[in-house]
Amino acid sequence: MKPKSPAPCKTDARPIPGTLGPFRKCVVGVQFLFVAFGGTVLMPLLVGLEPSTALFTAGVGTLLFHAVTKGKVPVFLGSSFAFIAPILAVSGEWGLDVAVGGFLGVAAAYLAASALVRWRGTEFLDRVFPPVVVGPTIVLIGLSLAGGAVKMAQADWLLALVSLAVAVAVMSWGRGLPRLLPVVAGVGAGYAVAAALGRVDVSGIAAAPWFALPPNLAHPHLPHVAWQPTACLVPVALACILEHVGDIYVVGQVAGKDFVGEPGLHRTLLGDGLAVLFAALASGPPVTTYSEVTGAVQITRVTDPAVLRITAAAAIALSVFGKLAAVLRSIPDPVVGGIMLLLFGSIASVGIQGMVRNKVDFSETRNLVISGVMLTLGVGGAAVRWGSFSLGGIGLSALVGIALNAVLPRSRTTEDSDHP
Repeated sequence: MKPKSPAPCKTDARPIPGTLGPFRKCVVGVQFLFVAFGGTVLMPLLVGLEPSTALFTAGVGTLLFHAVTKGKVPVFLGSSFAFIAPILAVSGEWGLDVAVGGFLGVAAAYLAASALVRWRGTEFLDRVFPPVVVGPTIVLIGLSLAGGAVKMAQADWLLALVSLAVAVAVMSWGRGLPRLLPVVAGVGAGYAVAAALGRVDVSGIAAAPWFALPPNLAHPHLPHVAWQPTACLVPVALACILEHVGDIYVVGQVAGKDFVGEPGLHRTLLGDGLAVLFAALASGPPVTTYSEVTGAVQITRVTDPAVLRITAAAAIALSVFGKLAAVLRSIPDPVVGGIMLLLFGSIASVGIQGMVRNKVDFSETRNLVISGVMLTLGVGGAAVRWGSFSLGGIGLSALVGIALNAVLPRSRTTEDSDHP
């Protein structure tokens, strides 16, 4: 039996009085794309995928999501940073094409979660993936990337610190919509300094065509699927699924509507899963709901889902701008590294914030054991091998956390905290 959906929360996110005309909808929709742009293109740059393909798959994936959710949920889907570490690990051992094939397993996890929620309701997810499991998983996602961030930044600390300082300044002192653009501002400042110092190779920009299909779409091919790397990626999808659930609640609060009840959480998970499936087939990164865009929706008070579909269309249009793809590829590594110092630490902080918000009691032995074992395995780089199969890092830690949560005894206090 499905649990009773919560009543819509009262918020200050009232729609702008009156109906937005077509021109204003387009302006706001494109504005939302700038909010999502930095993260959407940065993630594929870090793992070796094409940023133009990421823009295309984000746009198409968002439109798929809106089709499945009856066009009712004001959401934009962009590249998921949670998969950076496992993609780098898998591609390092088996190749990037095999890692992309593993995204099909990620999509299957979303589709399975959708079916389970439709059958058992959200309480099932709460029981199997409580905050004490999800929190350390998200912390490990951030910590596992710390070494890569420092390595890229230390190649030129001047460029890295310029990017980092500008991004932090925008986050700390920015007002309104500009506050949601720290990545764009930081990369732009670092890039400008690098160009002034002659540290940007512009030869690729001059040679690039003005308009061209993303390479993966101009020459399509199916990704190579192997079960070992897929098994390494799927556990990370579990954390993303739980984040998706939280995001849908937040979007509902912003819009003042109950999206968990209508169109239903099973539909939002299905839409996200189909978007990831399309991304995998087009050799793009897995996508997820973007909290940055939700923040922009709240600030502008524009909660019309049609505006987010304009954002998706703008992403698709921008993906065929060949000069843009060349500019993105010319960004020096230290500039990206400076932004990574901020973003990856922020990911770890989100995991801690989630445990604090859900009042995870670490005086409880089971919570201390679950989080402690997960963090030790993840940070220590533990791995398990059976023949050609290997599972380690975040995936192994997540599965161990799920198993410990299932077998360790629960106190009454713990059960209450798992179900607020």
